[in-house]
Amino acid sequence: MPKIVASKALSRFRVLDLTRVRAGPVCVRHLADFGADVVKIENPGPEEYAGPRDAADFQNLHRNKRSITLNLKTPEGKAIFEQLTKTADVVVENYRPDVKFRLGIDYESLKKINPKIILVSISGYGEDGPYKNRPGFDQITQGLSGLMSVTGTPGEGPMRVGGAVTDVTAGLLAAMGVMTALLERDESGEGQWVQANLLQAGLTLLDFQAARYTMSGEVAQQVGNDHPTFMPTSAYKTQDGYINIAATGLGVWEKFASAIERDDLLLDEQFKSAKGRSAGRARLNAELSKALMNKTSAKWVELLLEKGIPCGPIYAMDQVFSDPQVQHLGAIGRVTHPTLGELSLLNQSIKLTRTPSQIIASSPLRGQHTAEILTELGYDSAMIESFTKNAII
Repeated sequence: MPKIVASKALSRFRVLDLTRVRAGPVCVRHLADFGADVVKIENPGPEEYAGPRDAADFQNLHRNKRSITLNLKTPEGKAIFEQLTKTADVVVENYRPDVKFRLGIDYESLKKINPKIILVSISGYGEDGPYKNRPGFDQITQGLSGLMSVTGTPGEGPMRVGGAVTDVTAGLLAAMGVMTALLERDESGEGQWVQANLLQAGLTLLDFQAARYTMSGEVAQQVGNDHPTFMPTSAYKTQDGYINIAATGLGVWEKFASAIERDDLLLDEQFKSAKGRSAGRARLNAELSKALMNKTSAKWVELLLEKGIPCGPIYAMDQVFSDPQVQHLGAIGRVTHPTLGELSLLNQSIKLTRTPSQIIASSPLRGQHTAEILTELGYDSAMIESFTKNAII
């Protein structure tokens, strides 16, 4: 069977995938979608995943990979891994920080085998420090990073963001680190250790909210659907639902007030400045809501967009994938799984015009490519059979 080549962009690179759960697989998925030869290394014993292998989560995260089973706790399994490392460019793991050292697959150990190797470690809180051995979970780091403190409605307590945002962001930051390390290796000829963690991923997402504190000591608060500083920007109730409107800046604010036939608001002294509109958000939103209740969401979106006022519908998931722009962007990729049949998966979001990504292979069956990969390394059928008998693969 030929190697999976989803794109020419990264097809010259081999990645050894030791990841599980979400953050690590997000990183590796990015590399796989752009054509890296990803060898997913799985335990030959019991399945290691929290959810079922045939569920949407696993299928979405592990497409475009080959799978080999390998017991890294045996000398023979470790020797096979070392042979793989000699052929690889990148190793990605998201164990707790101490595990890689116990297994002997830390950066210093791998560098002795292959000086060009890039080790990627994704953790909850970093590779060292007082929290290094704490288990990393998305919701825990959403809280610790401050994300939950600025999410939700005032007075109702902290609220988690509706997606696994620190997991996914940590994975994408790690993928960016891989790209940077590969580019640097072209100059130095050496690999290095790339590190990302969920805690700093949360801080990265806070961005200007965090900068408000680091620059001026301002502690951001919950404001619900309102923008923290620029009003009116919020979710507003209409005749049949809700829409988002972002009418910031004096010119847009004036056009918006006119469009909803509330020019009287422009005469209100508090609403004449951006600072005043932010401070008076409760009263402003109450007045805007009265005006917006007299038309449907679709009608308001049409009317406001005609006047150049940023706005849009607030969709449920089924509506998202029915939207013409989402369909135009090709947000769904389709692939056939050997046992599940045709699957619709979330497509890669980054577009390259000359070497685009593709989803050309579903997630592998566990160990599906073990014999194939070992044969590539030079092991014969008798050795492979003995590895199977001794639970090494």
